[in-house]
Amino acid sequence: MSLHTPTTEAEACAVVAEARAARRPLQLRGGGTRAGLGRPSNATDVLCSAGLTGITLYEPSELVIGARAGTPVRVIEETLAARGQMLPVEPADHRRLYGTAGEPTAGGLVATGASGPRRFAAGAIRDQLIGVRFVNGAGEAIKSGGRVMKNVTGLDLVKLQCGAHGTLGFLTEVVFKVVPRPETALTLALHGLDDARAVAALTLAIGTPFEITGAAHLPGGGPGDAVTLLRLEGFQASVDDRASRLAALLGAFGAAERRDAASAAPLWEGLRDGVALDARPDAAVWRLSVAPTKGPAVAARLAGVAERHAFDWGGGLLWLAVDPAGDAGAAAVRAAVAEAGGHATLVRAPEAVRAAADVFEPPAPALRAVTAAIKASCDPERVLNPGRMYGGV
Repeated sequence: MSLHTPTTEAEACAVVAEARAARRPLQLRGGGTRAGLGRPSNATDVLCSAGLTGITLYEPSELVIGARAGTPVRVIEETLAARGQMLPVEPADHRRLYGTAGEPTAGGLVATGASGPRRFAAGAIRDQLIGVRFVNGAGEAIKSGGRVMKNVTGLDLVKLQCGAHGTLGFLTEVVFKVVPRPETALTLALHGLDDARAVAALTLAIGTPFEITGAAHLPGGGPGDAVTLLRLEGFQASVDDRASRLAALLGAFGAAERRDAASAAPLWEGLRDGVALDARPDAAVWRLSVAPTKGPAVAARLAGVAERHAFDWGGGLLWLAVDPAGDAGAAAVRAAVAEAGGHATLVRAPEAVRAAADVFEPPAPALRAVTAAIKASCDPERVLNPGRMYGGV
């Protein structure tokens, strides 16, 4: 296996152009923290962004920050924190989920669209991404988007690159919009609710004007272990007032326990990083997206398949831990989300399972044709992460 670690965009272009001429596919890599996500690659050469690091733009007054793709997300967050700012979403760190080392990178964050618990309130990473530079499958450097939030020039390749898992281009630079960091955070915890009651409480809370930024439910391992979480952020006086009024509104669901930012942080970090399930290390992990009100019914339908489950995004995101044997519950999971009108991703499973089962939601024929056409336009020789998301694409 050959490892290519360019330090400039021009060097990356040369690597891709050479691979294209030789009809040699490339496996794209950032920090390597999500190597277990997606279908297994048969590429023998690796193109890594580790040499492309550094903040390229930071305008605190304009609320934008840009960084080369190999820049650790930690560096971006530390840079923003020093000026009282942050990325709007909570970038997921999947090292505990996959048991990997390295550090999550800016490019990997964009390529995988790894949004955390704040996603339902702040939008996905694709909503915060305003500009990218990348190398396409022809070895050409492409710039899309801009460095200001009101830029609308050209085709929206920015959104296409987000969540494409490197199949449409090797990212070299990304630009995000940012927001002020809240002064404080407080979490209200309700105990002992079943799934249906918990989602009812979350739905009620999200529908209030109290600006909820986290809404999750962890059923726990036994009766009485369940905890339902609602997070409020902002100025101290505002948070205290909103928390009091919200707790009163939710009185029918039980007494709300107050948890400060420090004591609640491990719970939100666990949800962010996909480990709140407390699944056994060899369990397969699914991530289902459904309408929040349908979440409890989907969980009930899959009770015979799932060993553990948890809800985030007000019930709209359902995490499942299942036995990795056979298809890791793929047939049952796909049937359940199809009936609910949702979609599912096999986030963690043995390589053999990921090679045989669909990892990402299988697209309808028309959508698959569009997906293949976009891949062909960006990477005609299928050099970049071929088959990472779908076989033959």
